[in-house]
Amino acid sequence: MRQQPVVTANRKIAQSRIFRIEEMDITFPNGATRSYERLMGTRQDSVIILPFLDDDTILLIREYAAANERYELSLPKGMVDTGEQPLDAANRELQEETGYAAAQLRYLHKLDIAPGYICHASHAVVATGLTPSRLEGDEPEQLEIVPWKLANLDKLLRHPDLTDARAIATLLLGLKT
Repeated sequence: MRQQPVVTANRKIAQSRIFRIEEMDITFPNGATRSYERLMGTRQDSVIILPFLDDDTILLIREYAAANERYELSLPKGMVDTGEQPLDAANRELQEETGYAAAQLRYLHKLDIAPGYICHASHAVVATGLTPSRLEGDEPEQLEIVPWKLANLDKLLRHPDLTDARAIATLLLGLKT
């Protein structure tokens, strides 16, 4: 097993309401040194859910993506609340964003968005056995629910409104396992 680099210094560069930028000085086992910057969130994990309405149909959402300044297709997702387990958070977020609860939830994989410079984990989950159930969410507007037939998966994966790498990874993991 490789020897881990040593963090020799860690400084806060900037702070916002939800993010902190840190600069880290690192010494590698071969003696090389580098300074890296990383974006630290709240340390709360998130979930992203692949909901199956039936064997042939998944549910997508269309919501405003502020960073891209446009509406995008994605999968239901949200934060894991303090003390909450990822599968419980997945079912809660599913109800908030789609109006469905899942009878079965299957954990797929932990996804890191950009582990070289962003400290955030997102847990991918498959949801099946959906029944109507709505919880009040924190979205500023009603999300558009977009049923998508799996027969058109290739079209979805190339759709210009689907750019969320977590959603694409979850789709591929959830449909391959």
